Amino acid sequence: MTQVQPPRADTGAQRVVILDGTAGLSRELLGNKGFGIDGMRRNGLPVPPAFCITTAVCTDWFTNPDHTLDAVVRDSIRERIAWLEHETGRTFGRGPKPLLVSVRSGAAQSMPGMLDTILNLGINDEVEQALAELHTPEFARDTRERFRHMYTRIVGSALPETSVPDDPYHQLRGAINAVFASWSSDRAVAYRNHHRLDPAAGTAVVIQAMVFGNMAHKSGTGVLFSRNPMTGANQPFGEWLPGGQGEDVVSGTFDVEPITALHNEQPKVYADLMAAAVKLEHLATDVQDIEFTVEEGKLWLLQTRNAKRSAQAAVRLALQFRHEGLIDDEETLRRVHPAHIESLLMPALQPETRLAAPLLANGLPACPGVVSGRAYCDVDEAIEAADEGVDVILVRNHTSPDDVSGMLAARGIVTEVGGATSHAAVVSRELGRPSVVGCGAGVAEALAGKLITVDGTEGEVREGILELQAWSERDNPDLRELDDIARRIAPLRAHLDGEHPVLAGVSPDAVRGALAAGHTDVVSDRPLLVMLTALAVVGNES
Repeated sequence: MTQVQPPRADTGAQRVVILDGTAGLSRELLGNKGFGIDGMRRNGLPVPPAFCITTAVCTDWFTNPDHTLDAVVRDSIRERIAWLEHETGRTFGRGPKPLLVSVRSGAAQSMPGMLDTILNLGINDEVEQALAELHTPEFARDTRERFRHMYTRIVGSALPETSVPDDPYHQLRGAINAVFASWSSDRAVAYRNHHRLDPAAGTAVVIQAMVFGNMAHKSGTGVLFSRNPMTGANQPFGEWLPGGQGEDVVSGTFDVEPITALHNEQPKVYADLMAAAVKLEHLATDVQDIEFTVEEGKLWLLQTRNAKRSAQAAVRLALQFRHEGLIDDEETLRRVHPAHIESLLMPALQPETRLAAPLLANGLPACPGVVSGRAYCDVDEAIEAADEGVDVILVRNHTSPDDVSGMLAARGIVTEVGGATSHAAVVSRELGRPSVVGCGAGVAEALAGKLITVDGTEGEVREGILELQAWSERDNPDLRELDDIARRIAPLRAHLDGEHPVLAGVSPDAVRGALAAGHTDVVSDRPLLVMLTALAVVGNES
């Protein structure tokens, strides 16, 4: 067989590149997903071959979609598909061993669930028949139905498509268009506005050879966090779904198993996964969120990224990595934001108050913290109520990316189904919304309209607006340790008392004013918060 050389990036434009570990491009061009895939390939980890349409193409696409995609598909993408065929020994759009691909978004800064993904692309009548002969008719039918559902839902909503085309390159064109278009979706815009992300950055598109978790025996999919993103515990945490594909887990609509179930079912695969997690964590010097698929007993890594985490986990994990010698004092403080401290210092329930209130629902604690408000099950009604000043708790069967505006408006989140790596859990941790997921069928209807308290630490929903007790920085040993580090580094040292000027408030403007006045020490009832704010102010202005 003739050796196919990996095609390199287009000269100058850096538009379509393979991700074989030698791409040599920035995260801003490759996107977070492509950058992670390239890094895993470079370090010899088991990753299906993939290539990337860079964010530079997305920028052009918004100016002239048809011309941009015509040029890209006609030339570069066909070359890269040929490379995928060589790498996999499969053929795109035909048998006897068909190549199917995933088409996935990849912004430079992770936007979990906000942009679109299409799996199993490249299937038609001929390919379905070839898959049936190669594997089983049930697998072939399931794979095609998954693709048809995704394609019509995503591409059909973004473009005037009435049916799924048979030509795999026409499918590919529609999918790429839809991923680019999702950058401007309402949910993506709301997410970027909340996080103050650059609206002009665009998304890359990663096209990767499919591996199949829905191939029945010894196959499945899962999400692994190298350490617990809710509590900060130094132990692997994740979920596993036999016989599923990746979207099944993150959607929160399937009953998943804890990652330990994979150890019981396939100990060799589990051991390989844990070894990969340790390697990735040391390479990134941060906790990793890893998506993986097992196909007939073989582990494949699809994505790795720095994990979204709760405020509690952010503090504990930063200190853990410092204790392990992986990061220095300055990086430890950079990883803890003032918002994390504010969240940790929010008032909490005392045990006697909690236990005296009727328990309305319980589930998995997805994001720590305690909040109270009125339960709303409709996203639009929740947003409207929040705009009128109501403390809103969003209660849903499950959340999807389209619910992000309601999640932003809510103080807390409750779902009937979904696990700790579901959309509701991941996004609530990132937004800092206390949440409880997987509370069981009928919970939304039972809670609708009630005044409730959500305890995202205990995984409980209790009746009424419960009284909370405030905390101080000195009550928390992790915050005391951070305080000691900050006191050696911060440009403005803060104290609970002493012969120093009293700082009025802890806002960036107040801190900026103290620094401008030449103060090195001040008095505040939130010393650590002041010092972290000072570090952030100086860092942003340097």
